[in-house]
Amino acid sequence: MTSAQLHPRNLRVADRLREAGIPGEFVILPDAASTAALAAAALGVEVGAIANSLVFWCDDRPLLVMTSGAHRVDTAALAERLGRGAIRRASAEQVFEATGQVIGGVAPTGHPEPIETIVDEHLQTYPQLWAAAGTAHSVFPLTFDELVRLTGGRVERVD
Repeated sequence: MTSAQLHPRNLRVADRLREAGIPGEFVILPDAASTAALAAAALGVEVGAIANSLVFWCDDRPLLVMTSGAHRVDTAALAERLGRGAIRRASAEQVFEATGQVIGGVAPTGHPEPIETIVDEHLQTYPQLWAAAGTAHSVFPLTFDELVRLTGGRVERVD
């Protein structure tokens, strides 16, 4: 796929991947994969191997949680582990403002500014992960170590 065929949000993600030395070959899906279950079905992988990018609001700023598609984030327990105030799901407007991407297609990178990131420790049980590439139709593969390095994330239990 050439860069002329990619959405501008994909290009920002591709630039960050290239800077991080991560191959990140994009897969453009024929149907939107805006949930972990849809992405897993489209790719033929376990739902747990989908690295969901969930944006929350905590202490008046965004918090990106990269969680396994097999998990729900326990926001109260995570806030306690982090020693932080309440963690609340960000609104669609807050997600777009923080990431430049829309819900269902938020990538772990390619945002206007770096976002504090938590990476679900459970993701390390999969040899290959899949993450959104900036749109609901695009994904890319990477390893757990690449995800942590790419995001500068803190590895934590999130469920």
